[in-house]
Amino acid sequence: MKANYLSNENNQLVCVVDDELSTRESLSSLLRSAGLNVQTYSSAQEFLSKASIEALGCLVLDVQLPGISGLDLQQELASKDIQIPIIFITGHGDIPMSVQAVKAGALEFLTKPFDNEYLLETVRSAIARNKKNECSTGRMAHERFEERIGTNGAPRAIANQPEIVISAQLNGSEKAAVAFGEIIGQSGSWLQITRQIEMVAPTDATVLIMGETGTGKELIARELHRRSRRKDQPLVRVNCACIPKELYESEFFGHAKGAFTSAVRDRVGRFEAAAGGTLFLDEIGEIPLDLQSKLLRVLQEKCYERVGEEKTRSADVRIVAATNRDLKKEVAAGRFREDLYYRLNVFPFKVASLHDRKEDIPLLAPHFIEIAVRELRCPRPRLTRAGIETLLSYDWPGNIRELRNVIERAAILAQGGALEFDLPVTGAAPPSVHLRTGCEVEPAFLTDAEIRRRERENLFIVLQKTGWKIKGVDGASELLGIKPTTLISRMERMGLKRPA
Repeated sequence: MKANYLSNENNQLVCVVDDELSTRESLSSLLRSAGLNVQTYSSAQEFLSKASIEALGCLVLDVQLPGISGLDLQQELASKDIQIPIIFITGHGDIPMSVQAVKAGALEFLTKPFDNEYLLETVRSAIARNKKNECSTGRMAHERFEERIGTNGAPRAIANQPEIVISAQLNGSEKAAVAFGEIIGQSGSWLQITRQIEMVAPTDATVLIMGETGTGKELIARELHRRSRRKDQPLVRVNCACIPKELYESEFFGHAKGAFTSAVRDRVGRFEAAAGGTLFLDEIGEIPLDLQSKLLRVLQEKCYERVGEEKTRSADVRIVAATNRDLKKEVAAGRFREDLYYRLNVFPFKVASLHDRKEDIPLLAPHFIEIAVRELRCPRPRLTRAGIETLLSYDWPGNIRELRNVIERAAILAQGGALEFDLPVTGAAPPSVHLRTGCEVEPAFLTDAEIRRRERENLFIVLQKTGWKIKGVDGASELLGIKPTTLISRMERMGLKRPA
């Protein structure tokens, strides 16, 4: 096996090792659709003997493999000082081994069937972490103690200290985005959230994160875990909306062999899988009303029993819950238990929608462009001021998730040119450039002559602002979001000439 693990920004490789053909094929299709280079192997032996890797960004590894197990492969790679982020995927009953793997250094483990979107996010995080931690292969042994120094020679950010990671030019002033772990933003609402995370993360207090879909609730949950005393233990995510009603108890608490017809073996529940760590209950408002009392009992008494078993087990987990529902209204409507709501609402987070924090868009957009270039391997596009204005004029009902998707699509279409966003303008119109006296009344409509006059005034202002520069970066055509030939044609039609 070649030991060449140099970073290659444009060719991130993900290896999948699983003995089930259907799993390999589905994972390969999913990861390739995200622009990643994928190689699949049916066993650890095949991976070790056939893998020829120039830039391995992440390894997706099944726990139970024929011959050399996933855990043994992890240990063998570690013994060869091959530092690769590993994501374990596991079937029912394999969770204790996966917990052991996480403690040994694996990034995370996911239970089958897993959420595709969450897997992609985990792989992206693994690749980003791997690139950040990679060292030159020529580093001498006596320098290894410098693991606390970043690859650029600068000290790594201290655990609870923000780090400047990205900047964007807007209206002539440079604005810096403060990265708090995976969180990027400068709006007052996001800065307030980072302060709340710093306060509550070191405690074991239950946290309830409320906000619309796509606002970044899971980022907050991951950051809470990363900054907690439980950070070296598992973070287990449960999407409560995806669990069939009849399987809730088994998913949460596990079951004993023979507890019901299909219980052919003991199964570990999510509370046990997260022992010592954090249990993230996403979409908690989707739990059926008649099952909420069972969750309430675990939160109150810190104990539970597997289905079909009388043995009481302790629940040493930190609970972080998230919902896009208004749980107060759900309580009033009789769809959510009031006592469970108050048990969860110990330390609430209210995540603002992107519409309410548009000042973060000029910082998020360059960040997502970098991700698109890296993951989709497309030419680096240009983000113009006109493009930023288009993004700011849209209401973003899908929030940050929609923003990322729009930018990725535009990056593919741009082919290295300026980004163009085909979005409906739903925000408030910019104020008119025509100055009126205090006694003038704004008409209910504009005549054709008034429209032409305003268009000419606006064009003249932009030309003066750019020093009558037509083409290129910061040229008038770019500011207006039109082609230079179109601008020249309008100038001729309106009789606009550069002053002598």
